[in-house]
Amino acid sequence: MGDRQKFAVLTATHRIWAIGAIHGEVEQLRHIHGALETRLKRGDRIVYLGNFMGQGSHTCETLDELISFRRFFLARYQNFPRDIVYLRGSQEEMWQKLLQLQFATDPRGVLQWMLDQGVGASLSAYGFDPKEGFREAAAGAMQLTRWTNKVRRAMQEKPGHYQVLGELKRAAYPNNGTTLFVNSGINPSRPLETQKDSFWWANKGFSRLNENFGPFTRLIRGYDPNHAGVAYTKHSVTVDGGCGFGGKLVAACMALDGQVIELLES
Repeated sequence: MGDRQKFAVLTATHRIWAIGAIHGEVEQLRHIHGALETRLKRGDRIVYLGNFMGQGSHTCETLDELISFRRFFLARYQNFPRDIVYLRGSQEEMWQKLLQLQFATDPRGVLQWMLDQGVGASLSAYGFDPKEGFREAAAGAMQLTRWTNKVRRAMQEKPGHYQVLGELKRAAYPNNGTTLFVNSGINPSRPLETQKDSFWWANKGFSRLNENFGPFTRLIRGYDPNHAGVAYTKHSVTVDGGCGFGGKLVAACMALDGQVIELLES
């Protein structure tokens, strides 16, 4: 199977709580966490399906809440750090690229594209005006490097933020089940190890799933760029309720074969 540096492998798993795209909506995340506190059982695992950042105005508070709930979860049943997983979503991918913007061939064009996709909310959360990025990009690579380093330091000053974003996985699966958890997409024609950025950009491939993907009988994603809501097919489940776009945050309790046991919305 996949490289464990890139993929999270859940062990001794009974059920999996999959939490959809949050997009900086911290109050909705707090409500979901409050509901989970009374529902978690020994052997449960948690997978956050990416896109914690962007769109909403509370990126920093959202990451703080993720870190706080992680402490609770690890202490509840003496869980291990590997039992709670954070996937890389398109927002987190763009954020990492933003921190390396000085290496882009057209940094102003790349920054504009990122802002169009919602990364400006995360920049603002750490105290930066997106317009400043355009000015620094126009001043040259050295000046832009100073600016991206300032953004990185601002993130590092928030306890745990840099560490969480440094531990993101591309996908997750239980070693005793047949489910695969991804952010948004998949390329059905490629094996798991060669998906690369398909996990957050190949959403059309996800919608075309009409057979098992390797050993996986059901794939679960947390973000649908078309905002079509919670959806089920024979081979897939989408748990995106539109959080960050005026909709709800969704958490689904999944059996190891991908059947939905319980659905929470906030």
